[in-house]
Amino acid sequence: MDIRISPSRLSGRISAISSKSDAHRALICAALSDAPTELALNGSSVDIETTIRCLQSLGAAFDVSENSIRVRPIGRAAQSALLDCAESGSTLRFLLPIAAALGCAASFTGQGRLPERPVSPLKEELEAHGCRLDRALLPIALSGQLQSGVFTLPGNVSSQFLTGLLLCFPLLPEGGEIALSTALESAGYVEMTVQTMRRFGVAVQRTERGFRVAPGQRYRSPGRLEICGDWSSAAFWLCAGALSGEITCRNLDQNSAQGDRAVEPLLARMGAQVCRAGQDVTVRPGALSAIQIDAGNIPDLIPVLAAVAATASGKTHITNAARLRIKESDRLRSVTDTLRRLGADIEELPDGLIIRGKPRLKGGEVSSWGDHRIAMSAAIASLACEKDVIIRDAQVVSKSYPGFWADFEKLGGKIAIL
Repeated sequence: MDIRISPSRLSGRISAISSKSDAHRALICAALSDAPTELALNGSSVDIETTIRCLQSLGAAFDVSENSIRVRPIGRAAQSALLDCAESGSTLRFLLPIAAALGCAASFTGQGRLPERPVSPLKEELEAHGCRLDRALLPIALSGQLQSGVFTLPGNVSSQFLTGLLLCFPLLPEGGEIALSTALESAGYVEMTVQTMRRFGVAVQRTERGFRVAPGQRYRSPGRLEICGDWSSAAFWLCAGALSGEITCRNLDQNSAQGDRAVEPLLARMGAQVCRAGQDVTVRPGALSAIQIDAGNIPDLIPVLAAVAATASGKTHITNAARLRIKESDRLRSVTDTLRRLGADIEELPDGLIIRGKPRLKGGEVSSWGDHRIAMSAAIASLACEKDVIIRDAQVVSKSYPGFWADFEKLGGKIAIL
């Protein structure tokens, strides 16, 4: 689907959709629990549906309705299974250790750029503890039975590797421990995992070197659990408020472990008018100025923050962003290409971006790069454009936010399907 966005002004109130990151973790814990669990959430996405489908292959069952998912846990795990992870890196990296701990001979496949995204060094640690993976890239055949022990991983490659291991440790008779060989980045995502496991009765201990799950713990269903609002998706509307009209986003927990809640103070530092009341965050336009942004803990925010920086006075320098190259697209390259085509002054660095702000952008035609966050960021950048913006393959937003274009129009955006 290709769309044309005409110059428009967004304003109004909108509720944050349920967190995809929170849902992934809760679905897995529920599937491994002692009793059924009802998860309350407002909407799904392709990635969430992918995790559900893979958990079904492992033996769980799901009753899906409009605002909830009832999870019936795995009884006897499948001895073998085919897990199609589509384009979901979370699904792949979380379920590799889970299948290994269940002793399931699993074949993992994927689509898009996922087959290009390596699972090393997780592969080597799984193999050091009783498993065999025939490849470091999809498709992967997993065999063997994962054993307890100390798993050594760098903290600056992917927090998803750490999450997958933490989630599987309660399935191992002796629990497990993670020793970090470098400083931890994207710590908020690991903390979200720790919080979700706690809600299912499993305590994760922090050690001098990393994390430990003591033996003898099992997942216990809380009965019903509400999935929290998603700061990552809400960031698009909050950034729209900085560029366009006043926007209030509801259902955003200020105490959430989500690292992307950093969008609120970052927009305030850039000069947007930001205020909060309970779980509501309101952003109004202000005199935007350039800042320096460390992407280490907030990689998913970089595409949309770059769109805001394109009209912020001065030079914005985004650093520590090399990991963006192994997302659904090479996001340093795709962000640079997208904003440059719209008229921004942007320079791609090996591990970051330099953006020199202009009062307005010109508009133009861009590709989504097959990446949901690039398509949504281009839509937000259109609010600073003098002319129309055409986005090719705009349907990719369904990976995380199927209702994005409807919500864009709800807030006043003008979209035509080409």
